[in-house]
Amino acid sequence: MVFAPAPVLTVTVEQTAELPDLHVHPGGQGVWQARMAATLGSDVTLCFSVGGETGALVDTLLAGLEVTVRSVQRPAGSGWYVHDRRDGARREIAAWPGAPLQRHDLDELYTIALAEGLRSDVTVLSGPADPRVVDPDVYRRLSTDLTANGTRVVADLSGGHLAAVLRGSASFVKVSHEELLRDGRAASGAEDALVAAGSTLLADGAGAALVSRAGDPALAFFDGTVQRVHVPPLQIKEHRGAGDSMSAGVAAVLAGGGDLGEAIRTGAAAGALNVTRHGLGTGRADAVQELLARVRLEPLG
Repeated sequence: MVFAPAPVLTVTVEQTAELPDLHVHPGGQGVWQARMAATLGSDVTLCFSVGGETGALVDTLLAGLEVTVRSVQRPAGSGWYVHDRRDGARREIAAWPGAPLQRHDLDELYTIALAEGLRSDVTVLSGPADPRVVDPDVYRRLSTDLTANGTRVVADLSGGHLAAVLRGSASFVKVSHEELLRDGRAASGAEDALVAAGSTLLADGAGAALVSRAGDPALAFFDGTVQRVHVPPLQIKEHRGAGDSMSAGVAAVLAGGGDLGEAIRTGAAAGALNVTRHGLGTGRADAVQELLARVRLEPLG
């Protein structure tokens, strides 16, 4: 199950030959994670809330994905963004993350997510476009309840939402080094500082952790070890969405009964493939498998 409380409508203008090209898709972290997990062979249920005209369109577009959808309709409108990428670089024209979820919306969404999570081997907790849209305590409660009942929880969050799932003893957390710096969890971007920060994630409640570092090898913390994750060199087309693909790859392997080492290597391969593509959370399973053979774990020390 992927918990995506507030997906957004994405509108992107690109240039094809001499003509502008318009792309309209459902988006947001959870949507991209669900798409990649399904690509890797997982049976995915996506739990989310939508509202207003944008929400109606998001709901329709999500029905076209190869996932099971469970949606909650709410009065307030869903978020959206409009990006211009005609010159190759991404420029934001306008954006709105959506209205904060109210108590009745959250109650209904929590009930659906809890039930679907209990039916699942793994639950992925994804964040909203703006942290103010969903109260962090929702994540603490969901992580606590699912973990206590035998569901493994994978979280890709930062800030107060990350702190919340740590209190809920999430099985696996993925976070970027930029997020660790922004949250004050890492003293610097140096490797030793990030190793210390990752170790703190385990001390605070995570079963295992993965710290992505942009162009540098990610750091994996699992089974009492810290390991660098080396991926094959590839040209970057779009770096956005790589972290979401990493989390989805980890969750897909764990849901299929794989171990943490295989899960981390698969996540790294999925993230590496994603940077070569315009589409976020997209790719092909056979390409991920080819890259997987080239991902290497290197123990520190």
